[in-house]
Amino acid sequence: MFRPMFRLTCRLARRIASAVPRAAIASILVVFLSLISGAGASMAETFAYVGNADSNDISVFKMAENGEMTPVQTAAFKGVEKPGSSTPLAITPDRRVLIAGVRSQPFQAVSFAIDPKSGQLSHIGNGPLADSMANIAIDRSGKFLFSASYGGNKVALNPLLADGVVGEPKQVIPTGLNAHAFLPSPDNRFVFATNLGSDQVLSFAFDATAGALAPSDPPTIKVPEKSGPRHFVFHPGGKFVYLVHELNGDVAAFAYETKSGAWTEIQRTTALPEGFSGKASDKKPWAADIHITPDGRFLYASERTTNTLTAYKVDAASGKLTTIGSVPTEKQPRGFNIDPTGRYLAAVGELSDSMTVYAIDQSSGALGKLKSYATGKKPNWVEFLSLP
Repeated sequence: MFRPMFRLTCRLARRIASAVPRAAIASILVVFLSLISGAGASMAETFAYVGNADSNDISVFKMAENGEMTPVQTAAFKGVEKPGSSTPLAITPDRRVLIAGVRSQPFQAVSFAIDPKSGQLSHIGNGPLADSMANIAIDRSGKFLFSASYGGNKVALNPLLADGVVGEPKQVIPTGLNAHAFLPSPDNRFVFATNLGSDQVLSFAFDATAGALAPSDPPTIKVPEKSGPRHFVFHPGGKFVYLVHELNGDVAAFAYETKSGAWTEIQRTTALPEGFSGKASDKKPWAADIHITPDGRFLYASERTTNTLTAYKVDAASGKLTTIGSVPTEKQPRGFNIDPTGRYLAAVGELSDSMTVYAIDQSSGALGKLKSYATGKKPNWVEFLSLP
């Protein structure tokens, strides 16, 4: 980036040399050189936001190029008194607003403005949620909030008001048992909801103009009984979906048909580390989260019984997974995420009240532990954001 700009500077200097006094040329070169140095100063800065359920706040960290984290803020929830069981987070596509779901009564979403320079959060206001929502997500247009209620067996759609506060629910739809995740497809034409207790994924057609959901045809995607479909992620290329199952630790790969929204299973593997027996009553699988690198080359899943992260290599053509291996992580790793460059992964532990950052080997996808950081109480969610 800098070399072409330097060549441009030299060419322009030579062109104006015959017509401009030497003192003026020097001034012009200073301006151009300042522009070049300014280009480096304006590079994107990355922030991590951690939702803490028991302390009802968000830990904000600034991440350096080498993966080092610096705490910059603890943003408390205003108008919230009791802790909830978890704190799901979502960031609007324009990177201006962060929303946190509160799982204690009265159920509400807390909206924060994101400072475009410092990454710090300022409270905007609170809006109503239809129930205790285990998961929240924002549609690709940034106009609607999707949410899923595990205990209420329902999903909902709320409009986002102009100031970023969540409006009254526009649709509340009963589901099977234990709705857990409710996320839009990459093209925003479909929305899918996992039903952990009914072993199915519901499919909805989404009208982003009207803000309306309707059952797709077919309306359900069945998965094996007692597997407990929990979280899922789309491949960046849009042709595959990866689903982690809480109750048996499976990770399933699906081919995704963009026109119809159909899922077709192509592979099933596990998030459990090698040697896991699962025979003791307190040693049952308890998988949690799943994320993929921005370039789609590596996939990761967390498992809470063994406190591990498992890494997979993704075949670009077939979408199938090859297990790389597992590493120990935070105690009860309910949430983790990958930074926008795909170079780092941050995992939080609900029972350790801390976050560990790992370097992602860009050749193999293996995780290398860097450092751990204190968070708020019972952290369960991580969102990364790069700001120009």
